Amino acid sequence: MLERVLKTISRYNMIQPGQRIGVAVSGGADSVCLLHLLLELAPRWELALGVLHVDHQLRAEESRQDAEFVRELAARFGLPFHGHRADVRRLAEERGDNLEQAARQVRLEFFLGLIRQGVVDRVALGHTRSDQAETVLFRFLRGSGTAGLAGIRPVTPEGLVRPLIEIGRAEVEQYLGERGIAWRLDATNLDRRLARNRIRHDLLPALTREWNPALSETLAQTARLSQDEEEYWDREVDRLAAAHLVLRPPAVILDAAALAGLPRAAARRLVRRAIKCARGDLRRIEFAHVEQILELASTLEGHGQLHIPGVEVLRSFDQLRLAPPEPADYRFALSAPGRYPIPGASSSISLELQEVTESTPKPGYNTEGSGLDWGRLTGALELRNWQPGDQYHPVGRRTETRIKELFQRARIPLWERRKWPIITSGGVIVWSRQFGASAGYAATAASRRVLMVHEQERA
Repeated sequence: MLERVLKTISRYNMIQPGQRIGVAVSGGADSVCLLHLLLELAPRWELALGVLHVDHQLRAEESRQDAEFVRELAARFGLPFHGHRADVRRLAEERGDNLEQAARQVRLEFFLGLIRQGVVDRVALGHTRSDQAETVLFRFLRGSGTAGLAGIRPVTPEGLVRPLIEIGRAEVEQYLGERGIAWRLDATNLDRRLARNRIRHDLLPALTREWNPALSETLAQTARLSQDEEEYWDREVDRLAAAHLVLRPPAVILDAAALAGLPRAAARRLVRRAIKCARGDLRRIEFAHVEQILELASTLEGHGQLHIPGVEVLRSFDQLRLAPPEPADYRFALSAPGRYPIPGASSSISLELQEVTESTPKPGYNTEGSGLDWGRLTGALELRNWQPGDQYHPVGRRTETRIKELFQRARIPLWERRKWPIITSGGVIVWSRQFGASAGYAATAASRRVLMVHEQERA
């Protein structure tokens, strides 16, 4: 078995001689086997091993005993022990995850933290070919595409490696049994309420008996083929993303026509990349969500909106914008002089009060249309965002106009309208970004005090 594991390590370039390897040991058969195999390999490759264990606190005394078992195992071999305890049940409730997802996330954060801190160079995990087969079948039943069918990666960019990924679970238990090596049994692995356990103990054995005796190997081969496909597509989507995605954190902008013009397979993957850029991951993102975005992109020029998990998608004119949902409304009092950051934007509104004398230039309407006659501003000043139905009479226009019409004429995208700054005096609109001062409140040659309004990028 050691020679087969060595071939897997070499094939995927998992470990280099002289590295510090953290071995994730739960106490179960797979991880205990992995530790013993790496102990055999360590002198040959001059590896510095350490033992990592996460106590999820899900099984009370059994969890504590698992942790103690692994601690004693590390001590027996004189290896450093790095333990971590987490209240996974509480974290699952806080994050809205199920227990399995929350436990996986806790482990990942712990392992990657050790890599970032320089405690270890790699973390070796005990996933086997059997785990791979179960994962691929589970994802197939859920309707995954090739990204999901790629299953468990032998190596991740962050530094997680899986040396047992080409070894079956039965082989692992045989290896341990022949050497009299003990391991811990996790009772939750027998709980049929968990979908993965029903696949492991019922569905996969039945399919193996009745349809394909080599089903585990077949499913693992599917994973390898899908991984190769995904490796190709990752490079291709990198190219497409550089050409088509405009990153304006936390938002991602795409040209709708360009997206609709791509081959469907490429367009789907580019949309998934855009979603990942906008929200950080693809959890709960399904085929239907991607199709809805592509449908929105393929419509004739116009406006549209849809929500998928963790992302709001807006179509405005010829662009799509994907971003996490965020509150848009704001309202607060103003005084002059002063500078006021616009919530959720990178700019500020600056107010400056100028005294007009014979020696100072007459502001008139000024070139920006941003000067307000201080004497006419009798009500309390407020800064707020645009609201549907807002209208006023901008300088240079004949009549009062709905600001929405000004947006449309200026082709202002929907997402920019939400936080569009408006200044009111006594509840009456006296100034708007880009469209300037209200004709009834604008500074004139007769104005003695002028409130200058500027929008500036924040440093």
